[in-house]
Amino acid sequence: MKKILYFALAAGLTLSSCENDLDIVNPNAPTTTVFWQNSTDAVQGVNAVYSTLHRDRMVLWQWFYYTVRSDEAFSRSPDSAIPNNMDRFLITDYNFGRTNLVYSDNYVGIFRANQALANIPEIEMDESLKARLLGEAKFLRAFFYYNLASLYGNVPLILEPSTPTDLPPNATREEVWAQAAQDLREAAEGLPTTYSGEDVGRVTKGAANALLAKVYMQTRNYEAALEPLQWLVEGEGSDIYDLMPNYRDNFLASTENNMESVFEWQLATNESEYTPEDTETPNQNYGSPLAQFIAPANVGFSDAEFHRWVVNEFHEEETVNGERDPRLEASFFFDSTDVRGPEFSMIYGQTFAQRYGLDDTRVWLRKFANDAEPGRTGEGFRSANNYRFLRYADVLLMYAETLNQLGRTQEAYPYVDRVRERANLAPLSEVRPGMTQEQFHEQIEHERVTELAGEGHRWNDLDRWGYFESQEKLNELIQRDPGFANFVLNRHRLLPLPQRDVDINPNLEQNPNY
Repeated sequence: MKKILYFALAAGLTLSSCENDLDIVNPNAPTTTVFWQNSTDAVQGVNAVYSTLHRDRMVLWQWFYYTVRSDEAFSRSPDSAIPNNMDRFLITDYNFGRTNLVYSDNYVGIFRANQALANIPEIEMDESLKARLLGEAKFLRAFFYYNLASLYGNVPLILEPSTPTDLPPNATREEVWAQAAQDLREAAEGLPTTYSGEDVGRVTKGAANALLAKVYMQTRNYEAALEPLQWLVEGEGSDIYDLMPNYRDNFLASTENNMESVFEWQLATNESEYTPEDTETPNQNYGSPLAQFIAPANVGFSDAEFHRWVVNEFHEEETVNGERDPRLEASFFFDSTDVRGPEFSMIYGQTFAQRYGLDDTRVWLRKFANDAEPGRTGEGFRSANNYRFLRYADVLLMYAETLNQLGRTQEAYPYVDRVRERANLAPLSEVRPGMTQEQFHEQIEHERVTELAGEGHRWNDLDRWGYFESQEKLNELIQRDPGFANFVLNRHRLLPLPQRDVDINPNLEQNPNY
């Protein structure tokens, strides 16, 4: 059974977040001057930063922007705003609520992290614990800026506790990446390699190095990405992380925080959560609504579906035993989740044929679903299944990509082979020896689809690989996803900044060509 979440302790700390311009002070409201007094306050303050990850738009709508907006998935939600803004690039409302909520929630996390980073250094407490907490806060601030740089680009860079009268200007996307990298380098110095007991799930040195490598790779600084990846793959991290023998164990609530997990969002069911019928217990939802929104039709809302080309990637080669890639069954609900077909493919207690007939070709993501729970017939808004954001398989593929980009293609083979061998596929060194750098990169693109589909990395992969920079590359996306026919170069690579922020802040400029 999952423990009560460690970062639930201070979910309401934002009450102490900022001063206002009124002369009357609420004597019952906590303030920063009375809160940050001892080590308990420091721990709870950092817990509040983690708590940002429970805001439903962080794990839900942010996933849509990373995944549904990419060529992997699409939406035919009856709420037309979802497919128009998150899939088809028909963005006409620069105050679209879900876009603004993702933006603002990342800044909520940054605000909380800035509070911790500004106040914890002045507390008299155990120095090793202080260093760890500051490392956690820096990692989380970097993670929030990673999301903002990935999705919005030229956002304000705020590094001190802010007030309502602040009017910060845009930073460039490059400056935001650079700050995230600095935070992660510093975080890695103070973070432990592992935790025990109730602290399991807090960010580690390995998580900081993995995210640092991602930041460097997004800026195509592969030389810089090499060092943190080497720590993970060839250094101390190699004794901590490894691939789970069973691929599906990376997505089940019963096998969370396993040896393949580098950074996962800790989720749980809060039995005391606020509901409209019970206004006396305004406690936070620690679960995720993602499974409800992306579950198959008649099970959940079916607001996100996957293109069939993604399924076809798994059919490009068989295992060494002549069987289908086992990751396909673990990844998707579709007419052949069971290789025998729709009359054997179970969808929450019924066969695919019973639910949708024999000719339906729709595909839904199975990762993050709760269908493994006995008797489960549908999803809900409070899934306790952790969201795995960084897995060691991703790290191995990142390392292979980095080595290849640095012209060390032959050295990159073993790390792709480790991922393939877990799926019982033949090693690349046997089936495709002697590839050129370009050929190996094409192989990496394939491997990242079959290993990581739907896990929230596809948009940044496409961005890093230059798909949003030329019509030629864009045409490849259009062949896989017709929604990209509406994509405008030099505009849709980034989302618009919330127009409400641009209107009230004379120092803030809207993103180009919006």
